[in-house]
Amino acid sequence: MSFIVTTGATGRLGSRVAARLADAGVEQRLVSRRADRAAPLEGATAVSADYGDPAAVRRALDGASTVLFVSAKEGPERFGRHRAFVDAARAAGVTHLVYVSFYGAAPDATFTLARDHWTTEQYIRDSGIPFTFLRDNLYADFLPYLAGDDGVIRGPAGQGRVSVVAQDDIAEAAAAVLLRPEEHEGVTYNLTGPRAVTLDEVAAVLTRATGRVFSYHGETVEEAYASRSALGAPAWQVEAWVSTYLAIAAGELEEVGDGVPALTGRPATGLEELFPRRAG
Repeated sequence: MSFIVTTGATGRLGSRVAARLADAGVEQRLVSRRADRAAPLEGATAVSADYGDPAAVRRALDGASTVLFVSAKEGPERFGRHRAFVDAARAAGVTHLVYVSFYGAAPDATFTLARDHWTTEQYIRDSGIPFTFLRDNLYADFLPYLAGDDGVIRGPAGQGRVSVVAQDDIAEAAAAVLLRPEEHEGVTYNLTGPRAVTLDEVAAVLTRATGRVFSYHGETVEEAYASRSALGAPAWQVEAWVSTYLAIAAGELEEVGDGVPALTGRPATGLEELFPRRAG
């Protein structure tokens, strides 16, 4: 009998998807680098496989019908790992890949990591494996972590807007595709929140929700590179961090997509709903 593979099963997104599939009563195999960290779920077995180990990935995917392909850890070797994963999926006879991509994926995207996602999408297309692409915008859940210890969100985003999306919305949308993949073959879904917000608006919502004062400071590009380079991060990571804000400034992350309501049958979760106003 065929089954669904959920990769990244111990991560924030993969674990959410796995839980929903378990609730739906389907058989699944949970794949992560550390199988012992996977949550015990009804109908699920956990196996260890690193994207950098093609033989292990091939074994993990063997017998699977549909696979949730959560992208590898960010880094210069990311596409190489993705390519190896797709090759293993084809060798294992996988009949549908559901790839977690990024909103605005394009060869010339301002956000540097979105280019890797576009390259991966093209490789999947060329592989001949039936696919669905889920292009998620920035995770709304992570917005508090953009701020420093002083509560200030710093970056060269100007007054650009971003249609951030809740991870639970992504997980519910992904589960819907995995349960009926034939209905979504060849489709690309843009998964966003219900509206686009500025970082000033993000700061205001977080302040009301937590009681801690958040604010946004629009850095210059030079200031952004200097502040992040001082952290000792590698050049590719600094470029990725800064380009996230530049993509917002350029308006590349502001469009509101209909993927979440189309797949879940309900409106996408708003920022104020995800971070409700603090009582009192």
